[in-house]
Amino acid sequence: MRVFLETERLLLRQFTGADVDDLFALYDDPEVMRYLNGGEPADRAEIENRDLPAFLGYYERFPGYGFWAAIEKSGGAFLGWFHFRPLRGHHTDDPELGYRLNRSSWGKGYATEGSLALLEKGFTEFGATRIWAATMAVNLGSRRVMDKIGMRHVRTYHEYFDNPIPGTEEGEVEYAITLDEWRSRAHP
Repeated sequence: MRVFLETERLLLRQFTGADVDDLFALYDDPEVMRYLNGGEPADRAEIENRDLPAFLGYYERFPGYGFWAAIEKSGGAFLGWFHFRPLRGHHTDDPELGYRLNRSSWGKGYATEGSLALLEKGFTEFGATRIWAATMAVNLGSRRVMDKIGMRHVRTYHEYFDNPIPGTEEGEVEYAITLDEWRSRAHP
């Protein structure tokens, strides 16, 4: 197991082909997927043949970036994932932070804990100058995490979707934190 990052309660490790069942369970939960696809059932073949290979490909194309399985240290349970990656059109010093955790881990501070550790790693080891995250405007839980880790609301924007899900009409939000903002917050 290649551990990427360790926090007080979490291990973030590289995904492997053996993680298909855990990813399927995560993606098949309608509440987990509510703000992503409206809670539609997951397609195991799509996870196995598209999503997981894409996760694995990040490790080679962008060393240090990618999707990381979130494992609870105390019991070894799969909690979901975090991603930390440059998107097309963005530089590696402007990566996106994201997370998708199973319902049993909600409300326990895991998203905040993992995100804070990724901010620190990004700013201290990877040379990030800005880290950003985005979600649907109506996803208040995710927005609270962004606030807690010191990100600020940058903009609200609207995208076109062929099959919009409830809440799409409220738009998407982008949050971000710069290196200087992080330094002033982390080291007053």
